[in-house]
Amino acid sequence: MAKEIVKNNTSDGKTTTPHGATLVRRMQLSGVVASDKMKDTIVVTVERYVKHPKYHKFIQHTKRIKAHDAGNTKKIGDKVVIESCRPMSKDKSFKVIA
Repeated sequence: MAKEIVKNNTSDGKTTTPHGATLVRRMQLSGVVASDKMKDTIVVTVERYVKHPKYHKFIQHTKRIKAHDAGNTKKIGDKVVIESCRPMSKDKSFKVIA
């Protein structure tokens, strides 16, 4: 439904609607579940490859992100897609969508 009411895209990453409201694009990342020991929270390991500016070699960067998993449905080793959301705690500002 949000795609139907989109009027124009602005350069700051937000989309405006005909009523003047803004829709914020959510960041989506994919990774592997590294830990599921907390209640309703999983730790997702997200890996990305970055080219070194001087040596032109690709380096693997790994980041561990806490994500909200209602009902503890994901287990260690599962591939998941997480999406940014409002901060739920000090460290947790992502939720599991797939």
